[in-house]
Amino acid sequence: MLARLQRFTTLGLLALAAAWALAGWRAGHPVWALAGALFIVLGYALVLAIEFTLLHHAHGDDPAPRATPAQLLTAWLGEVRSAPLVFCWRQPFRSALWPDHLPAESNGRRGLLLVHGFVCNRGLWNPWLAKLLDAGTPFIAVNLEPVFGSVDDYIGIVGQAVQRLEQATGGAPVIVAHSMGGLAVRRWWAESGNDRRAHHVVTIGTPHRGTWLARFAMTDNGREMAQGSAWLQALSAREPADRAARFTCFYSHCDNIVFPPSTATLPGADNRHLAGVAHVHMTSRPEPWAEVQRWLDLSPR
Repeated sequence: MLARLQRFTTLGLLALAAAWALAGWRAGHPVWALAGALFIVLGYALVLAIEFTLLHHAHGDDPAPRATPAQLLTAWLGEVRSAPLVFCWRQPFRSALWPDHLPAESNGRRGLLLVHGFVCNRGLWNPWLAKLLDAGTPFIAVNLEPVFGSVDDYIGIVGQAVQRLEQATGGAPVIVAHSMGGLAVRRWWAESGNDRRAHHVVTIGTPHRGTWLARFAMTDNGREMAQGSAWLQALSAREPADRAARFTCFYSHCDNIVFPPSTATLPGADNRHLAGVAHVHMTSRPEPWAEVQRWLDLSPR
């Protein structure tokens, strides 16, 4: 569903930009033709700039270091480059490029489950999937649907993927999750109630304690990610006190979606700060990849 929606949006914007440019050119206004087309195609960069302005002002007394203007600019440029690759190419057109990989020789190897975040699909992970396939790592990358439902709706999707990996490898998988995906994993694990179902969980920019930006959300899963939401409180109450020790949480003071930055941390987890990196761009950083590989290699089962 999301891939179709993002294909429609991407092609629609390109068609609108082309129509505007053609109309302006024919009317004898080449400057307006070019300016309007660029605004249609690159207007998302302005939206990102607003998000970075909000995160800067919402930092408050958060214990994470406050980002410098240079770091914010660098992070904004990184997200301007990353966003169209993810939302206008990988997810709408290439999400099925790398199918799940569970070869016959998976038994005895550590499997990996990849869980995307809000308004994303498995295409987010394409660069990871190519490298995992080359390494022969058993993996499953899920699509969380309904796109705008409750995080509770994803319990079965995560659970079925974990079960398939357990059956193929004979052991609990490592799980890596971006953004809302980390909450979906926590919700499944709270329902499962069995610490042995996951070997370790690595989250990247997950709003473990909500995000300031979710106060504007209009979807069920968006509202559940608001700071202090009843849903987040209920989730925390269902989790064992020592569960956080099974998590590595990457977060950033330049995360334009999950802020203030420490809301992406869990007390008791291995919380790691990525300086000067924005929300989507964090999945392209080498640090989360290296941490996942470390857990995949620690022990056979």
